[in-house]
Formats: sequence, structure tokens, C-alpha cells
Amino acid sequence: MNPLADRTQYLDSSGIRKVFELGAKLTDPIDMSIGQPHFDVPAEVRQAAIEAIQSGKNGYSLTQGIPLLRQKLQERIQRQYGHDDREVLVTCGTSGGLVLALLVLVNPGDEVIVFDPYFVMYDSLSAVVGGRVVYVDTYPQFRIDAERVEKAITPRTKAIIFNSPGNPTGVVAGEEEVRALAELAARRGVVLISDEVYSSFCYGRQFVSPARFNPDTLVLDGFSKTYGMPGWRLGFAHGPRTIIQQMIKFQQYSFVCAPHPLQWAAATALDVDASGYVADYWRKRDMVLEALAEHYEVVTPEGAFYIFPKAPWGTASEFVARAIEEQQLLVIPGKVFSRRDTHFRISYAADERTLLRGIEALRKLARQ
Repeated sequence: MNPLADRTQYLDSSGIRKVFELGAKLTDPIDMSIGQPHFDVPAEVRQAAIEAIQSGKNGYSLTQGIPLLRQKLQERIQRQYGHDDREVLVTCGTSGGLVLALLVLVNPGDEVIVFDPYFVMYDSLSAVVGGRVVYVDTYPQFRIDAERVEKAITPRTKAIIFNSPGNPTGVVAGEEEVRALAELAARRGVVLISDEVYSSFCYGRQFVSPARFNPDTLVLDGFSKTYGMPGWRLGFAHGPRTIIQQMIKFQQYSFVCAPHPLQWAAATALDVDASGYVADYWRKRDMVLEALAEHYEVVTPEGAFYIFPKAPWGTASEFVARAIEEQQLLVIPGKVFSRRDTHFRISYAADERTLLRGIEALRKLARQ
């Protein structure tokens, strides 16, 4: 008798993690794979964490988060949207918020619409909770077509997962796209889950949340990318009170609470100006794009810190295998994020030396 639950079949070891493990075996890898900022947590935020630990804030916090942090978030959210029914919950990372959202929203057999390409957790976690994933293709420009989405909606559709700026493409949805999707979800009674963890990182195009147009939108966000603290596992969710209250209940029975002393540091982080980090990544995006323009077909990313070029020859998996074998270059094959194997993801969240080495390696590979 197989002791494992059926849901284990829906999860494989992350393709991103496999590249990380492979990179650990290389002597001098060029790591353009990792989806995390290369800068450290700001000094005043680190100090706030130390002071919280030293002052004994090491027990459980309230499940929904410490009052100071929730108040700061609630005030910011209220200024942005003015929704009387919108509440906030501090989660164990943005990913923890996604787990809770799917647990409270999706019944076995319900359909969840996911845009292809997508962040690796969207389809896998939807399947784990018993949902049926419906993919809406966005190639070649990675734009949201509301008419195509509407055709994918059935009486079983429960949720749509939306991500802008997008991982792996870096594409930022425009106001018309966002409004059309938000209004469609509202009209059809489908919950729109908006992953906004990269919202601080926009270059030349303004970030627009669907919550502006649809007050029932459930927003997932976090501190990992903006403040360089992915290992701290701090995120937050905000949305209609009925959904957030159920997410709080499920957090009580799962994660219990987000890391308590680090919540105090996150409250400090909200007062830190992160615009310098954003400007640095904007410059790095331009540097990599300009260097690869003659060699690769690519949709210009306007946010996050990813570029998603088309492989110049072969499948993306073949291209990435050659990149690792011949150049010690770590990038991620597109099939990790997609049902297609045509593109690959570059992360420019790296230091200058790594980016220059990576550019040279990518030029060599394109010429093959």
C-alpha cells in the first residue's frame, strides 16, 4: 500500500531549486537564476530586528500580525483604495498568503485560471487543494486579453491568479488590461487574486492594481523583494473581510503566525525609502537589454528583475543545459514556468561582475 497522499503527485522538486543545486557543484558559476535581491536588508531594519529579539519579542504574536505593523499597512491600504471592507493579514511570506488563499477559496473540482507563463506555485498549489487549473496563454507579448479570459470562464471557475509585474517575464500590465480583467472578474463573480510582490519595481510604466477597479480583489504582497529579506518570510494579504477572516483562521491552524520579532522590523521597513534599489535595477535592466538586443528576441520587461528571452536555437531546456555545461551560466528554462519550452529566464538581481560575465556568456551561446 502506498503510504503517500495523492496530492504529492502534483508537486515535483522546483525546477528553480534544481538549478540552484546544480550551481552549488560548479567552481565559479555565473548565477543569473535566483529570484531575490542581491542587496542586504537596510541597516536600520536589521537593527530593529535585533532590538526586537533582545527585548524579548520572541513568543507567538497575534495570528493576524502585531498591531503596529497591521495598523501601518491598513493606513497605507486605506489611502490607496478607500475600501471600508478591506482588511489586512500578516502572512509567512507572499507564498504563505497564496497557500491560505487557495485553502479558503477553492473546493475540489473548482477551476482556477492561471496565465501562461506563470510563477511556479500558481498551478501546483491550485492542484494540491483539488482545483483544476485552466491555462490562458499570453504568448508572444505576455499581455492579458480579457476576451480570451472570458472564454475560459465556466460555472466552475472560482479564481483567477494575476501577477504584475510578472515573474518570469517582467511584464507590467497596463491600466486598460488591468481594468478589463478586474471588471470581468467582478461581473462573473470570480475571485481575482493579485500577486503584487514586485509592485515596487516598475521602470517607465506605472503599477496598477486591479483592486482599484474591483473592491473584491484579494491582494498578496510582501517585504522580500522591496527590502531584500526573502529569508525572513514576511508577507501580507488584504481583501474583503469575509476572505481575510477565514485566512486568519487557517493561519491559526497552519503557520500560527509570521515570525514575531521580524514583524517589528518590517514595521520599520515601511518607513525606508527603497527608490535607490529600484533605480539600480532599472539601470541593470537597461544594461542587459542593450547588450543582448542584437542576439535575442525579447519582450522588454518593465518591472521586477527578470528578462524572458526566446532561446536562439533548440528548445529552452537544450539551451540552458548548454549554458550550464559550457559557460557555467545558471539561468532557468521556460518550461519551469510554462507549458512551452521556448524561452528562458534571466535574473539581473546580481552584482556588476556577474552581469558582465553573464552577458559575455549569452553572446557566445547565441552565436552557436
